[in-house]
Amino acid sequence: MDFQINKWSFKLHSGGSNPRPLTKPSSYHIKRPILLKAQACLYQLNKLQELDLSFNFFQGILPSCLNNFTSLRFLDLSDNLFSGNISSPLLPNLKSLEYIDLSYNHLEGSFSFSSFANHSKLQEVILGCETNNFEVETEYPVGWVPLFQLNALKLSNCKLTGDLPGFLRYQFSLRMVDLSHNNLIGSFPKWLLENNTILLESLNLRNNSLKGQLLPLQPNFRIRIMDASHNQLDGELQESVGHMIPNIMILNLSKNSFEGILPSSIAEMSFLQLLDLSNNNFSGEVPKQLLARTYLWILRVSNNKFHGEIFSNDFNLTNLGHLYLDNNQFTGTLSNVIFRNPELLVLDVSNNYMSGEIPSFIGNMTYLEELMLGSNSFNGKLPPEISQLQWLEFLDVSQNALSGPLPSLENLRGLRHLHLGRNIFTGLIPRDFLNSSSELLALDMRDNRLFGNVPNSISRLSKLRILLLRGNFLGGFIPNHLCHLTQINLMDLSNNSFSGPIPKCFGFIQFGEIKKDQNVFGPSIYFGYSKGLHDIHANQMVNNLEHGTMIHAETKVEFVTKNRLDSYRGKLLNLMSGLDLSCNNLTGEIPYELGMLSWIHAVNLSHNQLKGSIPKSFSNLSQIESLDLSYNTLNGEIPPGLVELNFLEVFSVTHNNLSGRVPDMKAQFGTFDESSYEDNPFLCGPLLKRKCITSIEPSYSPPESSRESEAKWYDIDHVVFFASFITSYIMILLGFAAILYINPYWRQRWLYFIEECIYSCYYFVLDARSKLLAYLYN
Repeated sequence: MDFQINKWSFKLHSGGSNPRPLTKPSSYHIKRPILLKAQACLYQLNKLQELDLSFNFFQGILPSCLNNFTSLRFLDLSDNLFSGNISSPLLPNLKSLEYIDLSYNHLEGSFSFSSFANHSKLQEVILGCETNNFEVETEYPVGWVPLFQLNALKLSNCKLTGDLPGFLRYQFSLRMVDLSHNNLIGSFPKWLLENNTILLESLNLRNNSLKGQLLPLQPNFRIRIMDASHNQLDGELQESVGHMIPNIMILNLSKNSFEGILPSSIAEMSFLQLLDLSNNNFSGEVPKQLLARTYLWILRVSNNKFHGEIFSNDFNLTNLGHLYLDNNQFTGTLSNVIFRNPELLVLDVSNNYMSGEIPSFIGNMTYLEELMLGSNSFNGKLPPEISQLQWLEFLDVSQNALSGPLPSLENLRGLRHLHLGRNIFTGLIPRDFLNSSSELLALDMRDNRLFGNVPNSISRLSKLRILLLRGNFLGGFIPNHLCHLTQINLMDLSNNSFSGPIPKCFGFIQFGEIKKDQNVFGPSIYFGYSKGLHDIHANQMVNNLEHGTMIHAETKVEFVTKNRLDSYRGKLLNLMSGLDLSCNNLTGEIPYELGMLSWIHAVNLSHNQLKGSIPKSFSNLSQIESLDLSYNTLNGEIPPGLVELNFLEVFSVTHNNLSGRVPDMKAQFGTFDESSYEDNPFLCGPLLKRKCITSIEPSYSPPESSRESEAKWYDIDHVVFFASFITSYIMILLGFAAILYINPYWRQRWLYFIEECIYSCYYFVLDARSKLLAYLYN
């Protein structure tokens, strides 16, 4: 009986009354009487041999009525919503069971694998769990010996600890073993391969704590898939590793501590399609023989110490689809040998020592989806032919020495991530720079030499989440059309020459508002694969390998927050939000509307010419972690409501003209010291060691004193003022006369000066009079 992939939602009952459907089918139109009939008949099918309810929405605990199906051979309840414990008497009676799959549910508690000890016909067990609440106990009772001989075992994410399960030492017919995502320790289980040399095809030990070396293996011609990634294995690979597992198709040894030179025998794996050696300490050059393997589809050697010229004449991976060489020490240029891979989908050579120009023939690699050339020494212009890559989704040429104007990328309709930062690009941002209908999520053009205004075409990128333009020479007013970027999370316009006021409409963008459907910066690079298990119905192995594809290369951006430059990548970008307008020439008051950004985490308006008071609406920035308003000409008081900002870690209003009492030292403001308020001479409070003077006087003060205290500092006594002025004038005049009387030489010079002035005035008047008369008579 097969009910799989129907999207039914039921609760299975243990017996008694008819079950009630919890919800109607979500995508299939199935009448309720049929559902009830199908459900009710389960209690009467005691001779049932096969039951498949996978890929539905059944929920509740596993019904005890399953214990009555003593003839059951095939049980698949995977991909549902079952919860609770697996009751101890549920499975022991199902001694005819050959296949059981309870994976991808919400089961809890502990389950003893010895419940299957007497199931002599059992061949395949799949108990992988999505949550961390389900634990499989394999060592109780100690020393138990099973009667079964398994063909397939999957105990992924089942909280296994210690050494590999002891019962596996009695298994000699295994074809597939998956013990990934547990906490297994000890050395690599060489014995597991030796005990199952004839049949074992797939071994997955990913994400455990296995240590030591990958011990010398005996030749195994059957193994097709081996994943020992995310462990603590070390040492060098044995020189003959390629001869030991010559028919391997997928080999993943990433995220370990392997070192030394990569053995050339690895090229003897003639069927190798996926090789992942990333995140180790391998060194030397990649063997030339490996670069000539025509079957290789995915090669990943990222984050090692490989060096040498990778794109030499020996490079002949004609069937390659994914090439990851990032974070090594490779040198050389992008030579035309790479053109031998016309179907290349992903090319990542970032963070190496490569140089030269980006060749124009890159535009002929029409299937390219991701091109990552960042953090090298490429120079010259960005070739306009790159716009011919119509399938391109990810382009990163940041941190190179590229120069010249930006080419038009309007034809790249599928582009989602564009990183051009830290180059020497000059000129205006082209009006036709990007396609308005593109899927662009991240645009990074920071730290170049671009000037002019921000073109209107950027505002039409309706799905844009990240806009980084810092460190250029862009000027003019900040355009209001940027407010059309309603889904923006990070906007950095700092270190430019923008002037004028901050657009009020920025308060309506809703930076960082979290929505369930906005997980756009998905997981990092991951190669997935699955190995088909026994198909009991057809009694044969489903022999297909499904290579996992790239979801997206991981986007990484830098953003200043909390007074430091931080890097954000992957899923963190879904959670981070900020606005940085610092180091410009902005004027006017801070818009009240910015206080509506209740989801934003960082706001930096420092080093501008903003005036007025701090808006009281800033007390509504409930998620703010960093607020920098320093180096402006703000005045007035600091709103006391800011003390309600419970996530605020960094606060600075230094170098302004603020006055009044600083906020009370409570909540987060209790963590700030006087450095947050420096160079505000009219601020006061205990923290600044300046008392706040009030204008209230005691009631017993005489009326004259009250009037004097109410007098303004700028009130002037006119009698005193004129008397002091006349006295000062007379004193200066007498002092000058005394000097002339005492010194004859100065007196004579003074008389000559007076005489010269008299003559000059006389002749000036006489000359002016003569010219005036001549003009009148003529």
